[in-house]
Amino acid sequence: MVNESINMQNYIRWFLGIAIIGLAVYGNAYFAQEALLYRVLGVIVVSALGLFVLSTTVEGRESLKIVLESRTEIRRVVWPTRTETTQTVLIVVVAIFVCALLLWGLDSLFGWVMANLLG
Repeated sequence: MVNESINMQNYIRWFLGIAIIGLAVYGNAYFAQEALLYRVLGVIVVSALGLFVLSTTVEGRESLKIVLESRTEIRRVVWPTRTETTQTVLIVVVAIFVCALLLWGLDSLFGWVMANLLG
């Protein structure tokens, strides 16, 4: 009986949170004549309220826990140095340039062949 009550409260919170976010979207369209700044601030505030309600659900608490744990994982990442980043970017740019030349050459070749076949 207690589990059913908790499950029903969870469903109600999901419905309420999604309804609040939907209200933010509808309010943005309804108040289209208002200044953009006020509409954006309204959408942010109302959506934040909806997300807060969603964070009180079981799944919301688990998601929030994962986000907080990811911050500790980011601190463990060994980020590349500036030199490594520059070298990798140059390799990618050269590879893209070579692929572009290859595709341009194939396109020109096929265009020439088709022009000769069709007259």
